[in-house]
Formats: sequence, C-alpha cells, structure tokens
Amino acid sequence: MNRHTELLPEPLPPEPLVIVNRWMAESWQQRLQPNPNAMVLATSEPDGRPSARVVLCKEIVPQPGYLVFYTNYLSRKGRQLAQNPRAAAVIHWDTLHRQVRVEGPVLEAPAADSDAYFASRPWQSRIGAWASEQSAPVASREALQKAVALTAERFGTPDPGRSGPASESPGEFVIPRPPHWGGYHLWADSVELWVEGEARIHDRARWTRELTLQPDGLCAAGPWTATRLQP
Repeated sequence: MNRHTELLPEPLPPEPLVIVNRWMAESWQQRLQPNPNAMVLATSEPDGRPSARVVLCKEIVPQPGYLVFYTNYLSRKGRQLAQNPRAAAVIHWDTLHRQVRVEGPVLEAPAADSDAYFASRPWQSRIGAWASEQSAPVASREALQKAVALTAERFGTPDPGRSGPASESPGEFVIPRPPHWGGYHLWADSVELWVEGEARIHDRARWTRELTLQPDGLCAAGPWTATRLQP
C-alpha cells in the first residue's frame, strides 16, 4: 500500500472543516476501515471528570461549522452534555495517516432533523432506541431482550431479536422518534488537523474562532485564525 504523503496546504486555508469534509469523503470512497465516520467523543461531569466513547459522525457542515451525531439524550453522555454542554472529538484515519480534533459547545439538533434521520434508520434500530434506557443498569441480557420484545409488540413489528439481520427498508413500519433520542451539533471553536510526516516530522495546524450563542439556538461565528504547530 502506498504511503499517503499529502501535507496541509501552505498557506493554511481559511476554513478547516472544508478539509475535514473532503477527508471524510475520501475515507468513505476508499473504504479502508469499517466505519470511516467513527469518532471518539469526550464529555465531562460538572466537576471535570471526563469520559469518552465512540459515536458515528453523521454529517460535517463546513458552514456555519459543526459536526452532527445522534444518541439517547438520557444516556451518560446526554446527561453530561445537559450539565456541561461542551465536548471534544477525535477522528483518526490510520490508513490515510490523518487525524482531526474538534472542540466546542454542543447544542441539540432541531427536532425536524432528528425526526428525519430517525425515520431513515432500519426499523430494528428504531425499536432498540425505544427499548433501551441507554447507560442505565439492567438485571440481565434476558431482561433487555424482553424489553425489546415488548416494544416490538407495542409498535406491531416482529421481535428484532428473532427477525435476523437489520432490514434495509426503513419505511416498512411506522415507528416515531422517542422524545429521549435525537441529534446534537458539535459547533467547532477549535479544529486541529494532523498529517503523518516522514521521520515523525508530522504536519499539524490549529484553527480557532469565537462563537456566540444566539436566541434562536444557533451560534454566530467569528472568523477563523490559523496557526501551524510543531509536531
């Protein structure tokens, strides 16, 4: 396999998420890893104790500048974001020798966006979203499977645990989005891009900007300031 040697542009471009979006598209095209959009998301408790997990980055919106992911609002990360609505994320494409770091405030996605994405998921996944109290204790695997079966009965679907692989027909059953499940926008006020270099002389740069929360629930963004960093 040829080594990827493309470095960051000189001078640094004014919009870092345009590069991130292109890198994501290339990772999907090459399909060198199972989930090119896998993203480590770090949140923290009000006292500063951090926690991290892998989620899927479902969209990169270069303008006005945020990443989109979905989850259970009552999960551990959801509760942490309610108390401390900031996060840090890392996307690493090992085979492409690239890494992205993003930090910033996190806001809930508009309900219409969450509804549309939820409706696009396989019906088995939608049943799971209703049945699972994500991050809460469960007595046994059997108890969880029973909850899934009862939820399937409620919505008039087969039991996902007995129906085989996930359906590719999201519209097969009408299952609305639960109120405790939806999207988040990680608004970037810091973006760092990294490209592996020869002899560990990596190429690295950081962009920062000011964000101001608006009454409409969106962020107003100032211009990016770019700085090339030592590896």
